[in-house]
Amino acid sequence: MLHKIINLTVRDVRFPTSLEQHGSDAMHTDPDYSAAYVVLDTDCGLKGFGLTFTLGKGTEIVVCAVKALEGLVVGKSLQEIVSNFRGFYRLLTSDGQMRWLGPEKGVIHLATAAVLNAVWDLWARAEGKPLWKLLVDMDPKQIVSCIDFRYITDVLTEDEALDMLVKAQEGRQQREDQMLKEGYPAYTTSCAWLGYPDQQLKQLCTDALKSGWTKFKVKVGADREDDVRRCRLIRQMIGPSNTLMIDANQRWDVDEAISWVSKLAEVKPLWIEEPTSPDDILGHATIAKALAPLGIGVATGEQCHNRVMFKQLLQASALQFVQIDSCRLGSVNENLAVLLMAHKFQVPVCPHAGGVGLCELVQHLILFDYICVSADLSNRMCEYVDHLHEHFASPVVIQDAHYMPPKDPGYSCEMFESSVKRHQFPEGDVWKLHQNK
Repeated sequence: MLHKIINLTVRDVRFPTSLEQHGSDAMHTDPDYSAAYVVLDTDCGLKGFGLTFTLGKGTEIVVCAVKALEGLVVGKSLQEIVSNFRGFYRLLTSDGQMRWLGPEKGVIHLATAAVLNAVWDLWARAEGKPLWKLLVDMDPKQIVSCIDFRYITDVLTEDEALDMLVKAQEGRQQREDQMLKEGYPAYTTSCAWLGYPDQQLKQLCTDALKSGWTKFKVKVGADREDDVRRCRLIRQMIGPSNTLMIDANQRWDVDEAISWVSKLAEVKPLWIEEPTSPDDILGHATIAKALAPLGIGVATGEQCHNRVMFKQLLQASALQFVQIDSCRLGSVNENLAVLLMAHKFQVPVCPHAGGVGLCELVQHLILFDYICVSADLSNRMCEYVDHLHEHFASPVVIQDAHYMPPKDPGYSCEMFESSVKRHQFPEGDVWKLHQNK
């Protein structure tokens, strides 16, 4: 079957997470976890589901951008797309008029991610495989043919990428078997949102430790003395042998970041995440160099526009942990490029997740990275946030603080229609209760 795409729908779906301070950090004090949710219909009845993640207001702008891409997608067959996936990626990202809105960044790139995520979901469903398995089973040449190497050939050529993937085929089956048995290591951000009071922090840390969590991330950046106090509290709760990370969500200037994090060095954080503007490559490099003697790495990537920005961050030794995001970059295609560049530079990938649907999506990418690219688990882990999984048809499965590989066909981001209707903005029942939002 050709699976011709006959219709694209996109809806603004929002969850009022700000009411309980879920997701709160130094820069985003009242996030409502939201998504521009895309459904592709085909002539044979098979559907593809995709989304891009947002924080509430402005989701309607992403929805408009998705609609602007609709004409490039509807009418094409799945076979036509995947037989020249690089060409289709470029069609969406390099339209002669719409690329001016990016190019490959901002709202138009978020919209591209939502559409392409739905296409990848459709492809995996057509093959009857979870997305990670679709990728793992692909011939290296086919993987490479999905990637747009434009602007990154000075760091990674097509031939180099192919060579990496061919070399990593050794031991691939053992790694796949290992993942199916043990899962991929995760860390939790759910215990220490900035808006949570101490009692809640203590209770959540206690519960998480009982459930087998050993890696914890804390939001910092609003108040220096309070950060010291909270980080000491959490380090005391989790003990000296467990892993602690801190995340400032872009709060500081460069010198301020160095001074603030130096003050927090006593709690021995593995990394400081997003210490400054996500666009400041040289600033990240300066921070990384200053903090290296303290044994603290720099992590960033959740708001990194595209593969070109990641290329420069890697070239400048500006980060010690690469944080890919399944909705900020141009879907699987562009994330594959970043995974391969990170491997060339020997920088571990620790994906950004959480939000709504991000855990469901990114687990597939990190499984592929371990099985087919990095073959390494040292200093690697995938973020996990325990919110909103109940709205998904194939929610993540966590066992002993590990992501267990999804078994259902697709990219795991299909939401229950009842959840979509209830949370659709502004007409859903949930939003009728919160008219002030």
